[in-house]
Amino acid sequence: MAGLPTPHPLIDQLPAVYLEQDFLQRFLAALDDVLAPVLLTIDNLPAHLDPRSAPDDFLDWLARWVAVEPHEDSPTEVRRAAVRSAVTRHARRGTVGGLAEALRLETGTEPEIVESGGTAWSTGPGTPLPGGGPPWVTVRVRVGGAAGPERAVDRVRLEELIGAEVPAHVGFTLELLPPDVLPPDGEGGGER
Repeated sequence: MAGLPTPHPLIDQLPAVYLEQDFLQRFLAALDDVLAPVLLTIDNLPAHLDPRSAPDDFLDWLARWVAVEPHEDSPTEVRRAAVRSAVTRHARRGTVGGLAEALRLETGTEPEIVESGGTAWSTGPGTPLPGGGPPWVTVRVRVGGAAGPERAVDRVRLEELIGAEVPAHVGFTLELLPPDVLPPDGEGGGER
């Protein structure tokens, strides 16, 4: 990177007695040219590690670092938000709230999630278990309208996302609904 200024010229680090030597000035200037990109990168490391300001190629590396795989076709701001919220989302993974947050991030709309299970707490034995039937989650996502054309919904991508977010033993149904239609009572969509 010729012509890149160095933030810390080496000649400034020497005692004054050496500042008059031409060879030393040229030699250190050549080293400054070599070291300038390294020093500037190190100086800007905090900006590289912040998902709000990281360069796009470095953002992909950060995503792998925090175990997030935003789709490569996603807009940059969606990918940045996925990396920024990764730790919080990992803590909620496998819950309805975690699934809803992942779907909101992907689609830009609020999903409706109905699950067959539940949790209970009791100090006495023989307490009936909550929920009913096989473990199952029904996810309804309204497409169009609020999501806008730039946030088009890809059914396969959503099914992959849901499959990664719900526990392995839980099946799911995905229903894509128009923005103004009430959800059907029956099942539809992709199943796992």
